[in-house]
Amino acid sequence: MKQIRLFSGLFTVGFWTLASRILGFLREILLTAYIGPGPVMDAFVAAFRLPNMFRRFFAEGAFNAAFVPMFSKRLEGEENAEGFAQDAFNLLAAAVLALVGLAMVFMPGLVWLTAEGFYGDERFDMAVDYGYVVFPYILFMSLAALFSGVLNATGRFAAAAAAPVLLNIFACTALIAGALSGGDVIWWLITVIPLAGVAQLALVWVATERAGIRIRPGLPKLSPEMRRMVRIAVPAALAMGVTQVNLVVGQLVASKTEKAVSWLFAADRLYQLPLGVVGIAVGIVLLPDLSRRLRAGDKDGARNAYSRAGEFTLLLTLPSTVAFLIIPIPLVSVLFERGQFSPEDTVATALAVAIYGVGLPAFMLQKLLQPLFFAREDTRSPFRYAVVAMIINAGLAFGLYPLVGWIAPAIAASTAGWAMVALLAIGARRFGDEARFDDRFKRRAWRVVAASLGMGVVLFAALHIFGWTFQVPGWRYLALLVLIIVAAAAYFLLGHLFKAFELSEFRKALRRS
Repeated sequence: MKQIRLFSGLFTVGFWTLASRILGFLREILLTAYIGPGPVMDAFVAAFRLPNMFRRFFAEGAFNAAFVPMFSKRLEGEENAEGFAQDAFNLLAAAVLALVGLAMVFMPGLVWLTAEGFYGDERFDMAVDYGYVVFPYILFMSLAALFSGVLNATGRFAAAAAAPVLLNIFACTALIAGALSGGDVIWWLITVIPLAGVAQLALVWVATERAGIRIRPGLPKLSPEMRRMVRIAVPAALAMGVTQVNLVVGQLVASKTEKAVSWLFAADRLYQLPLGVVGIAVGIVLLPDLSRRLRAGDKDGARNAYSRAGEFTLLLTLPSTVAFLIIPIPLVSVLFERGQFSPEDTVATALAVAIYGVGLPAFMLQKLLQPLFFAREDTRSPFRYAVVAMIINAGLAFGLYPLVGWIAPAIAASTAGWAMVALLAIGARRFGDEARFDDRFKRRAWRVVAASLGMGVVLFAALHIFGWTFQVPGWRYLALLVLIIVAAAAYFLLGHLFKAFELSEFRKALRRS
């Protein structure tokens, strides 16, 4: 029953994340069609990355790593969890408000630090102007992360997982409205982003109230509990900060080549689909589950949860990786090549997709391994590992740029991702059997690999035989759909034959979802 409950949570979060990612794809399709790779899109990407960078630094990474385990334990032990959440809300709100104020004053400096290659051309001024409008988004999203953490800890995943859908609904509506009205499409998009943040915050706040936990704004206070949470959060914030430094390093290198920031952004959106659906779902569901089991001394249950999350990760990660390596050009062509997005943009973006695909399993495994540390309130070890990964990323990004050009950041990111996984896996050994996969996982893992490789062979053959259909006007959409259906059918057939998974488990989890 506990196993099915875990899968149910994974499917709930995965479903809403998939919906968000699909709408996010529509947003990027509209963005690349109406605006296209170039100065305006480069400037938007740099500006929009600023609140997202600090959001992950302050809220989703550091806050969840510190707050969720502590809140879960208090909730389990009936130790005034609501009061703890109230104090955390006030402290987080004060910190992020101060950050927004500083960003408004030093916005040109922030843009220069994160996209120095823009300086001296029109992209710099545009990025600064866009940054002033979108940066307050971080306030609403940071507070939404707190409410989402509360909901996840109580086992209510739907509202928190559904909230990001609102951003993409608002953004797609703004892009279409701007294009139909004949206005400046980019300003329609920029203006609506903070409004979407307000809507997301309202959704999870109301859901938290309905869950019976009442949180109201108040003055922050540094109680002993809050000091302890900050001590745990700071290393996690630094670890997440290192991850964001990696993104900034990539943007700094790419900003030296016009359109490169846009190409990497489009590629990032594509590989973020499986990463978001699987990786984020695993991270969100596994962390509170592990925290509760470890508090109860249920080591067998913790190992089972970790192993089943590992199975879920492999099942969806490996076939995605194979697809990114074999059909990147058809994927990018069908999804993005229209309007201002040219065939040359398709080739460049597809190259980045293939390289990110090599790193996709590593990015997924990080989401699986990090909760092992966070559930034990150990945020210092992941920080140290992240620093090593950051050094590797920066060294490769800057070192390879003279040799391979703008694609260097993608190579560096994938390599650093695998280095981070190796460090996390080695560091987790000290946790004993709870951090080791069980026999069932070991039996199924190689079968998932075999099914994925078999799918790859089928996909390659189908592309070789029917690839010409992607060159026929109007056929490429149907061709990609057929290719995906063939690949999915081959994977599930082979997986069933190899006994890589049991379909009954998915049916039970879907019923509970």
